Order: sequence, then C-alpha cells, then structure tokens
Amino acid sequence: MLVVIVSDEKLARAIRARSRRNILKILCRKQRASVHEIAKKLNMSESLASRHLKLLYDLALVDQKYEPPEKFYFLRIKKLKQLFKVYEEVTKEI
Repeated sequence: MLVVIVSDEKLARAIRARSRRNILKILCRKQRASVHEIAKKLNMSESLASRHLKLLYDLALVDQKYEPPEKFYFLRIKKLKQLFKVYEEVTKEI
C-alpha cells in the first residue's frame, strides 16, 4: 500500500475548487463513478473532470480502479476523515 503524506496547504487546495468539492459529493452519494459519469453530472468536459480527479488521486483523497473499458473512482474515507479532523481543529482556533 502506498502511503502519501500531504501538507495542509495541498489538502486545502484540493477542496478549494467548487468542482472538486462537487466531485467528492458525487462520490459520497455514489460509491464509485467513472470520469464520464462525473463530467456529465457536473456539465464539464471529460478532460477537465479527469484533471480534477487526478489531483484528488495524487492527494490520496480518491482511489481508482480500472475495469475495462472505464476507470472508476471512489473515496478514500480514512484520508477524508483526517482532512475533516484538521479543519475541525483549525476552526476551533478561530
């Protein structure tokens, strides 16, 4: 298993964009989705959806599984829980 350590700044960048937050919401509601499905739901090009998914994948917030002919994405729940914990601590300080 690959372990990725991501800085708080990169995690913040991951959820700063509304499109990426919407992708995470889709994956929360639907356990997995293809690039095509995500692009269609968000009314964006598949290439743009793919770039957002790549960033989320690089930050280990989503994982992917190739099932020909498509690649499916799903949430990495443990990593998201860590992200929420960090933001909860930050908001307590404000």
